[in-house]
Amino acid sequence: MSDVVVIGAGQAAASLVARLRSKGHEGKITLIGEEPSVPYQRPPLSKAYLLGEMDLERLYLRPKTYYPENAIDLKLSNNATAIDRGSKQVVAGGEAIPYDHCVLCTGSVPRRLPGAIGGELAGVHVVRTLQDVDAMAPACTAGKRVLIVGGGYIGLEAAAVCAKLGLTVTLVEAADRILQRVAAPETSAWFRELHKSHGVDLREGTGLKRLIGETHVTGAELADGSALDVDMVIVGVGITPATALAEGCGLEIDNGIAVNARGLTSDPAIWAAGDCASFPQHAARMRLESVGNAIDMGELVADNIMGTDRDYTATPWFWSDQYDVKLQIAGLNAGYDQIVVREDGTARSHWYYSGDRLLAVDAMNDSRSYMVGKRLIEAGKSPAPKAVADPNTDLKALLKA
Repeated sequence: MSDVVVIGAGQAAASLVARLRSKGHEGKITLIGEEPSVPYQRPPLSKAYLLGEMDLERLYLRPKTYYPENAIDLKLSNNATAIDRGSKQVVAGGEAIPYDHCVLCTGSVPRRLPGAIGGELAGVHVVRTLQDVDAMAPACTAGKRVLIVGGGYIGLEAAAVCAKLGLTVTLVEAADRILQRVAAPETSAWFRELHKSHGVDLREGTGLKRLIGETHVTGAELADGSALDVDMVIVGVGITPATALAEGCGLEIDNGIAVNARGLTSDPAIWAAGDCASFPQHAARMRLESVGNAIDMGELVADNIMGTDRDYTATPWFWSDQYDVKLQIAGLNAGYDQIVVREDGTARSHWYYSGDRLLAVDAMNDSRSYMVGKRLIEAGKSPAPKAVADPNTDLKALLKA
């Protein structure tokens, strides 16, 4: 019987402790979380929750009663400050908690605007936690003016919600186009037109020079010299893995907390899972920021703590909700050299190829293309691009080819 201490209380941690108990782990399980809430879903925060379409209870991954009923010791509003690898103890809230297995599910932290350009002014928000969204909610009222900095998925989702709530929305992206790091020009163009059709003032190739205000933000000066009056700012310029605790105890870091194929760090008693962990994949090292990866890695580590000894093979999938559009993504598009566009009525999908090999699919309100594409990629099958582009092709038939 072994004692497990899990640091972090997000999706990976919640999946891990539930898996341990469901697999019959009888040792003590301690879950340490910085926030006051039991583990909850993050994706709906800036969408359904901010829109008032989902209440707090529905955010919870499991009911509050689940944890005491399953003998999981929740230490919330509690910050783990150190790991003593020699004595195998986690220091949190002034208490030394012994472990046989320690699991780092510390997630990631949002990048913030530097104070030198006004990032410390009141009214400047990031979107990561329940507290973040609760803090911005009072300002998200019709007629207010919001500046969104960053044209990735977080920024675009925030723009969609603010537009639906009746705010005047300006979004700036310093790169040449929105979604430049993560999607093809075809996908960027599709979402550009979507946001413009909902009244978003979308400015690409334009960065933020500085924010204006005494204590609360009142305006912004952009890199092109233009100025805006604003009531609030939402920053969506990416996240970084939360590695401070791992670095502090000397674990190997490589674009996150480096783990082997089983989720084990450079210390044989410490594991890592989720956004914070980088793992080997196809002779390289990868870190994924997604709900799917957090669930899969959390369950993998739980299984391996129980002695399963299995390796992790990522099957990347992502999604984004904007207005009435659900974008579903399967695979990773790195190294693509061809985009195949498939249209079938209002459904549209972009298929990424490297030569003849299918890498990824972006599907906009096209769940069929997403599901078929995902299964093709996982099976290592690559249908002919011409067949994919033909709307008369039965996609399911491609799975049998």
